[in-house]
Amino acid sequence: MIGRLLSADFLKMKRKGFWFLTFLGPFGVVALQMVNYGVRKDYLLQQSEDDWGYYLLNVSSFTPLALVLGIAILTSFMASVENETNAWKQLISLPVSKMSVYLSKFTVLTCLLFVSSLLLMVFSLAYGVFLNLGEEIPYLELLKYSFYPYFAALPILALQLWIATVSQNQGIPITTGILGVIFTYSAFALPDWMIWKWPLLMNEWNEPIINVMLGIGAGILLYIVGMVDFTRRDVK
Repeated sequence: MIGRLLSADFLKMKRKGFWFLTFLGPFGVVALQMVNYGVRKDYLLQQSEDDWGYYLLNVSSFTPLALVLGIAILTSFMASVENETNAWKQLISLPVSKMSVYLSKFTVLTCLLFVSSLLLMVFSLAYGVFLNLGEEIPYLELLKYSFYPYFAALPILALQLWIATVSQNQGIPITTGILGVIFTYSAFALPDWMIWKWPLLMNEWNEPIINVMLGIGAGILLYIVGMVDFTRRDVK
């Protein structure tokens, strides 16, 4: 049954802009570096001893903002689609559990963000090769900067989905998403325990993997809390 729910959710995404947003986020992040390196490539290369490493740092500086903003938009869009078509009642009237419905929504969003992270890796690699930054391509670093923020941002995704699915007014999750973007932009001044800092892969131990593990753990916890709350509420 979960397979049918996933198929239905992916079908609803057609002509709704979900895939375009999934593409636009990583493309926009790399496009900023196209402008950056296009205008002052010589200067930037003079600033670095490791051209690939410096380039990936520049790319990754915009990744958290794009990721958090994308999460806010996608979760709000998904809830809006259900509200506009009054699909919540139709879904619950089917012989499926609310848990399965919630799991399907979360799975679709994680898949979209995974594809977005994969595209970020491909675009970053392609433009880095185009810039001729060196023959030794740091594939492990490329994977880290592309997927670590994704795993670290799972609590933000779980929180935004929870708010979006239980809110009658979609202005609430949008407002929460905007606040999340502001928090992420100001993450350098935030304490390590705030989830909006985790996609930056910064902590006092200087170990990005800690953010990844915290993101996965807290993401699962917030998903369970949101799912339990969703199942206990009356259908919209």
